[in-house]
Amino acid sequence: MKISKKDFGKGFHLITLENQQGMRLAVSDLGARIVSLSVPVADSRRELVLGFDSAEEYLAKDPFIGASIGRTAGRIENGIFELNGQTIQVDVDEATHHSLHGGQPGFESKKWTYTIIEGHNEASVLFNLISPTGEHGFPGTLDMEVRYTLTADNIWRITTRGISDQDTLFNPTNHVYFNLTGECTQAIDQHQLWLNSSQFAELRNDTIPTGQKLPVAGTAFDFTKKKALAELFASDFDQKQLADGMDHPFFLNQSDLAIPAATLTSPDEKVQLTVKTDASSVVLFTANFGDNTPEMHGQKMANHGGITFETQTAPGAEQFPSFGSIKLTAYQPFTTITEFIIEGNEE
Repeated sequence: MKISKKDFGKGFHLITLENQQGMRLAVSDLGARIVSLSVPVADSRRELVLGFDSAEEYLAKDPFIGASIGRTAGRIENGIFELNGQTIQVDVDEATHHSLHGGQPGFESKKWTYTIIEGHNEASVLFNLISPTGEHGFPGTLDMEVRYTLTADNIWRITTRGISDQDTLFNPTNHVYFNLTGECTQAIDQHQLWLNSSQFAELRNDTIPTGQKLPVAGTAFDFTKKKALAELFASDFDQKQLADGMDHPFFLNQSDLAIPAATLTSPDEKVQLTVKTDASSVVLFTANFGDNTPEMHGQKMANHGGITFETQTAPGAEQFPSFGSIKLTAYQPFTTITEFIIEGNEE
């Protein structure tokens, strides 16, 4: 396993891991984020995720892309929740008046400490961050770890752990965007998606969950059989219309690392991504930015130029018990694991 490190600007670093098959994972201590995931395809190297070339660009253009998200991924309506019989108010976004991704600036903009760990058939970067009690209004000093591992058999594993000295909320995720063409200028409409989910969370027009779980059957959100994302984008399904795509939590039929949660196949079928997770849901966001897409590597990103697989407990769980629990009990650590498996087809 090759390991290298270089300056990423503004005092941040870029750490690159490369296995013997040539798969490269580049991560940064800015937001404990993934910056690049690339593999050899035919006679060239193909980038599989969206990203920028420097810390400055992330901070100026979109600090969420590829970042570790916490304390709570997604939106909390009006920034209000009940915990142990108390009503807690956390910071809200000025534009929406809801809490987004745990408050801004959040974990995605912070400098995390890190350690490089070399194993027998894998290498890891272990990131750590301490969030003091009261940060953005959340109770408890939270100690959060994110471990990115690259294995010899082309698995990128994310192991996220949190422990707090008070009861609090904790619902982390990773905000990586995949585009398996390697071109941010290409929309993902010709990617093929399969999703092991029969239900999704209905959203209001402001993308806050209503609390209803709706069946995907008979809707544009039914990916229980693999199909091109173009079918989704062409649909007039009302839940697709409100977001111009997907920005929805999907409840997984199984929360088990032994069972695929999703697959994504490149238009040329030379790269397939398989997602496995122990999380109960995954938020699929199809980069519905309209004309407000950033420039990446000197090119303007397409609308629908990527897709996220934000594995987590569904946003809204603090309101709706049927979504699951995101309560983190004092001194009881919580750990969640997600694997992204890359396979090639050289035919």
